[in-house]
Amino acid sequence: MRLAQIRSVLGISGFAFWASAAAVSGQTGLAIVADERGDTLSILSPDLELVRSIETCARPRGMHFSADRSSFFVGCADDDMIAIYDTATLELTGRIRGVPAPETFDLHPDGRRLIVSNEEDAAASVIDIVTGELLAEFLTGEEPEGVQVTPDGRLAFVASEAASLVHVIDLAAGEVIADIPVDTRPRRFALTPDGRELWVSAELAGIVDIIDVESLKLVGDVTFLPTGFRPEQVTPVDLEISADGTRAYVALGRANHVAVVDVPARKVLDYVLVGSRAWGLALTADESRLYVANGLSDDVTVIDTGSLKALTSIPVGRVPYDILIDDR
Repeated sequence: MRLAQIRSVLGISGFAFWASAAAVSGQTGLAIVADERGDTLSILSPDLELVRSIETCARPRGMHFSADRSSFFVGCADDDMIAIYDTATLELTGRIRGVPAPETFDLHPDGRRLIVSNEEDAAASVIDIVTGELLAEFLTGEEPEGVQVTPDGRLAFVASEAASLVHVIDLAAGEVIADIPVDTRPRRFALTPDGRELWVSAELAGIVDIIDVESLKLVGDVTFLPTGFRPEQVTPVDLEISADGTRAYVALGRANHVAVVDVPARKVLDYVLVGSRAWGLALTADESRLYVANGLSDDVTVIDTGSLKALTSIPVGRVPYDILIDDR
């Protein structure tokens, strides 16, 4: 199927929640969790309690804040749309319809364009978030997922799970300029703060591959094996790199751990036990806590990054997939 005509519908009324605190501080401190099989958003307080469950769209998956963080976007994979919420009030304010099977996406530095992976169409689309207009479409390998735009806005990387490729799109030229072979089933990305290295998780290989952004070549990798697990049980998905570029966190999927990696040395420092099938990750603004979405235990584990110990696990909806934190 080719991409359908995309249109935006704005001005949808909803409910208000936590609005007074948000109006004063500009931040709620809430963590927003997309529950892929529950069709809900679970809202966690800074005190690490579930304070609200919001019915949303069919199969919510990837999420992203707007440039000013006043809104956030939710990919509704089974509704072929992207839902738009007000961050302070959690009101549904708009829908961008006709986006086939959106899985994850990244916001261009211009704050106006979303680059979206369309899983079932083997494509990546560029959407104007104000008008809902489809600006461009790029064919990819089967099952695209992770999307990463470079800080200068020139390149977009898209991971094709089934093809084991990372596609490189030159957004200015409007074309795919490279297809980089990586290990089996690439899922998510993280850029080092200097923009020089792109880390990509290869789920079925149990590896994170490292791509040099300038040369678009593989330059290294990191492998994982927590004690008591077989290599085939290690299925890395999401990853986060600290603001100073020294530490990476990698969710190891069915190995039920998060790996802590020395980025310059490309060496595993430690493993932290979390819930079942560690999937999505989110760091707080001060990087003191790491939230982990555990897709098979239906909870979110919160890790103290100083002690590298799990503080608690909070039950949420069915199959948590992605997390946003409104704290900056």
